[in-house]
Amino acid sequence: MRVQVEQTTLPGIGVRHDLVTAKGRRIGVISFRSGRRDFISFDPEDPDSCRESIELNDDEAEALADILGASLILGQLAGIREQAAGLRTEQITIPAGSSFVGRTLGDTQARSRTGASIVAVLREGTVLASPDPQFVFEAGDVMVAVGTPQGVEAVAQILAEGP
Repeated sequence: MRVQVEQTTLPGIGVRHDLVTAKGRRIGVISFRSGRRDFISFDPEDPDSCRESIELNDDEAEALADILGASLILGQLAGIREQAAGLRTEQITIPAGSSFVGRTLGDTQARSRTGASIVAVLREGTVLASPDPQFVFEAGDVMVAVGTPQGVEAVAQILAEGP
C-alpha cells in the first residue's frame, strides 16, 4: 500500500507534511523556516484540529528519522527503480583510496557529468538525505545514486578513480 504525503506551504512559517494512516489517523511534521521541527497529531474526530504538537530538537529528530527512515528510504528508492523504466539506484562505497575522501560532493560534478544524482549518504548507520554540494566525503561513506544505468556506473567510476 502506498501512503500519500500531503505538503502544505505555511507562508512565513515553513512547510507541513501530513499523512493519513491505514486506520485513518492524521499525523504530520511541521518544518519551520528557523529549522525547528514539530511532530503533530490530529484529533480523530476533527482532522483539521491539532491534538498534540511535540517539538523535536535536532538530536531527537535525527533519532526518530533513524528509527523510521533508513530502511524505508532505501525501500522507497527500490520501489522507484521498479516503477521507472530505465532508472537505476545503486549503493556506491567511497573507498579509502578515493581522491574524493575529504573533498566535497560538488567537487565530483557528478550530476552535470553523468546526469545521475546522489540522493543520500549512509554513514555509520545514519542516513543523510539530499546531501548538498558542500557535503564532505569520508572513507566508507555509502552513496545512494539514482539515474540511468550508464549514469550510475559513471558516478561509481568517478568516485573510485577521481576527477
